[in-house]
Amino acid sequence: MSNIDIRHKHSLAPAQARDAVQDVADKLAERFGVECDWSGDTLNFSRSGVDGHIALEPDQLHVTAKLGFLLGAMKGPIEAEIRRVLDERFT
Repeated sequence: MSNIDIRHKHSLAPAQARDAVQDVADKLAERFGVECDWSGDTLNFSRSGVDGHIALEPDQLHVTAKLGFLLGAMKGPIEAEIRRVLDERFT
């Protein structure tokens, strides 16, 4: 099993950061069938082959995910895409 652990700084107000994370979650759900739900300031997401969360902190996001065997082989491109989206939405 492969793990992704990304910390990304942001300067958005809490409500704006939450809205931006929700937008990303909506796209994940639409494109990949990922199920998402909030628990406090943490968005949990899962589907077959991946389980993770995005924790909203005052000045950063903390993205963690456990990738199953098949997705683990694609860890590099998946992590690069996560970083690209974070740069786009939170810089």
